[in-house]
This record gives sequence, C-alpha cells and structure tokens, in this order.
Amino acid sequence: VDTLFKDDSGTVQKYADDAYKTAGLSANAYMSQVTSFSASLLQSLGGDTAAAADAANQAVIDMADNANKMGTSIGSIQDAYQGFAKQNYTMLDNLKLGYGGTKTEMERLLADATKFSGIEYNVDNLADVYEAIHVIQTEMGITGTTAEEAASTIEGSTAAMKGAWSNWLAEIGKTDGDVAGATKKLTDSIVVAFKNVVPRVGEIMRGLAASIPVLWEGLKAELPATFDPLIAKIEAVVGWFNGLSD
Repeated sequence: VDTLFKDDSGTVQKYADDAYKTAGLSANAYMSQVTSFSASLLQSLGGDTAAAADAANQAVIDMADNANKMGTSIGSIQDAYQGFAKQNYTMLDNLKLGYGGTKTEMERLLADATKFSGIEYNVDNLADVYEAIHVIQTEMGITGTTAEEAASTIEGSTAAMKGAWSNWLAEIGKTDGDVAGATKKLTDSIVVAFKNVVPRVGEIMRGLAASIPVLWEGLKAELPATFDPLIAKIEAVVGWFNGLSD
C-alpha cells in the first residue's frame, strides 16, 4: 500500500481500518484486495494517488454490496473486477446487473450509467468502469447494503465483529499498534452484534416455551408405569416453561 499510494497510503489504511463495517473485511483482507487492481487504477487516473484511494475504496465496498444483495460469491465478483483491470469483460455477468460478459455489454453499462449521472464514461479507463458500475448499483438499490447489514442483521454484524477481531489481533502484534483504537472498534462491533442476536434468542426461547409443554403431553401418555416417580419432577420443569411462555 505504501509503494502504490505513497503519501496517500494513510488514507487507504484508514479505509482498511473501517472495512470491517463498510465491506465486512479485516484491514489485511481489504488491503490485499485493493492492491490487486490498484496499479491499473492509478494508471487510469494519471497517477493521482488520492483519487485512486477513494476509487479503490468505493470499488471494494461495491463488491461487498453486490455479494450481499445479489447472493453471488465474493470470489466471483473479485475475479470480475480484476478482469476489468486487464480489460477482460467476460465475467461482467458475475455481477448480475443485467449485462453479459462482453466489451459491448460493458459499453452498454457505461452508456446506461451516463443516462443516470450525466457523466461520460470511457470503457478503456478503469476508474470510469468502476464508477459506472457504482452508478448502476446505486440505481438498483445495491449500494450501502453491507454497512446496513453490519448495523442491523445477525449475519452482517457478526461478519463485522469477525473483521474487527482480526484487526485487534493485528494491532496487538505490532510494536506501535493502536491497541486502544482497535479495542474500541471491537467492543463497538460486539455491542452491535449482541443487540441483533438477543431479540432472536428471545424468539427462540419463546418458541421452545410454547412447544415443550405440548410435546410433553404427547410423550407422557406413551411412558410406561416405571416412569411414574419421575413424572412429577418433569412436570415441574414443564410448568416452568409454561410460565416462561406466559
């Protein structure tokens, strides 16, 4: 990242630190993904490292959003984006945006994006390609789904917590790591995940509380007489579940 982005390396690292909630990735996974296509992105932007840092961040978030919204594996989407960096459009249909895997179809995507944004895009410019995809995904309601899920769903918040945990482990392994900052982000992610999980646990417990007494009534009639001494004890437990259900 330092080699590619030079004075703007810090910007990329800041985006990487927040990727656990914006893209569901650890900082290391984020930076590894960014560096896979950033050389081509920098070239398309005339070496503007600040613009490339922002464009790369948006591209990574767009990939995560597409995977979350469309159900495609993130690996397939990453392959497509890396292909675009080599002007290979055969995997455009991996994004499930309604465009086939050809250069002509990518040009059609860019033309459609121009209709929405009023900006002309060049298929031979990688930054334009990534931006046009972002425009189309925004129009389709895909943009922002990863961050939304990280804040409001069990799967999304636990993925964010996993990323924050990886970041925390990385920071405590550094001699100059920001352990306090990483700890706060980890704690915040745990709180969000806990808030999302607790209501579901309550629903499960209420479901069990309602079904166990019914199940017991059916089983009790089938028990042999040798179980009679235990029935009173079992019914006490079942009564507790009845109370829980109420």
